[in-house]
Parts: sequence; C-alpha cells; structure tokens
Amino acid sequence: MVSVQHFFKIYKSEPAVSDFSMECKAGEIVGILGPNGAGKTTLLKAICARHFATRGKILLNGIDASEEPEKVRAMTGFVTEQASFPEELKVCEYLKMIFEIHEEFKKSEKKDLDSLESIKKQFSLESVWNEKIKNLSKGFRERVNFSQALIHNPMVIVLDEPASGLDPAQIVRMRKTVTELRKNHAIILSTHLMQEVDALCDKVYILNKGRCVASGTQEEITDSIGCASLEEAFFKLTSS
Repeated sequence: MVSVQHFFKIYKSEPAVSDFSMECKAGEIVGILGPNGAGKTTLLKAICARHFATRGKILLNGIDASEEPEKVRAMTGFVTEQASFPEELKVCEYLKMIFEIHEEFKKSEKKDLDSLESIKKQFSLESVWNEKIKNLSKGFRERVNFSQALIHNPMVIVLDEPASGLDPAQIVRMRKTVTELRKNHAIILSTHLMQEVDALCDKVYILNKGRCVASGTQEEITDSIGCASLEEAFFKLTSS
C-alpha cells in the first residue's frame, strides 16, 4: 500500500533523509524509530504529500505523491506531534471544516452528518463537542488531533510521536485506538520510545542522521546486531 523507494530530501544542499526505502501494507503497523533530528518527521510529511522527494519516489497504491499530491492527501490521515488548531473554533466547527476540505465527502449532507456523529462517538468527544478548542485539556486536544486525521476515512494513517506529552492513562488509550485502527488501515508511526515500538509495531526502521541503519522485526534487528534488546541495538546504532 505504501512504498517508499530510494527517498532523498535535501535542504540547502544538506540531506535530511538519504536513500530511504520501506514498505507498509494494510493491517500493518510500521515504526520509524530514531533520535530527535534523525529525519522522521521529514519522511512522514513526504508520505502525506506535505512536501516532496528531492529524489526517489513515494507511492500509495501505485499513486505517486509528487505527481498526484491531492489524491495522496485524500488517502492519508496525518496526526502531527504538535497540532496547530484554530483555537477560537468549537470542536464541532473545526471538524466539520476539515471534513468539508475533502472533496469526495461533500456530495451528501446525510453522509456528512453521519460521519461527524461517528467520529464524535469514536473518540468520545460528546462532552466537548461545543467547546472552543482553546479550552480543551491535553487529552482532548489529542483526541481532536486523531479525529481530524481520520474523519475522511483514509487508507493510510501516519502518526508523528503519538505518545508525546501524554500521561500514562492517555498513552494506554492512544495505543488501544491505534491497535483498533490497524484492522482496516496501514499505519506508520514515528517515535523515539522503545515502549511504543514494543507495544504496537510489526516491524521497524531505525533512522540515524537521515539514513536507515537497520530494519525488520525487533528479533531480526537484535539478532543482526548481536544485542539482547531493541533498546541496546538502538543505542549501538545511533551513538555515532
């Protein structure tokens, strides 16, 4: 479903990501693991057609993100690490606005209402539905962040550091949501936390300084590096 082929992203002659390739199929959760500044967010934005490869290709169901970005954006839902919301809007107003951006869902008013009701229930937003976003707690802001990414029912869900800033109870809720979503989606998430990889990911790609230094299941990576744990392998691979 998602195919990244020899992806390069270069800013002012400096490579942020170099020669990165990966695959993610429906029903899979793929982790992009790396220290801060490794290039994780650069890669995720390119998968969602928020910017484009300097060299290489990103394909979603065979559609090139550089050539047909609008189609790719409609196929992806992006949960950013630090979401920027229109703070004065109510939750219901914001999500309706996001929903209407996606052209294919403008056809039927009934479908619009049904989908908004569905997302409200899925993320338990009933109690804050008519609240302004600026008044929401961190936990509810994270639910709204997930909601805006999923409201158009994308095939691919991309999560940038989904556990960032959440308390333990919110992390448990987030993991449960992601696990439920995998049934009908391809999911790619970036993290620097071993716990998230252990709890969620089928396979992982480790990035360091923009390059993939290892990939595979946790067992494949630890065996190939000769380490007892993924954490030990990670520090060994990213310490230089």
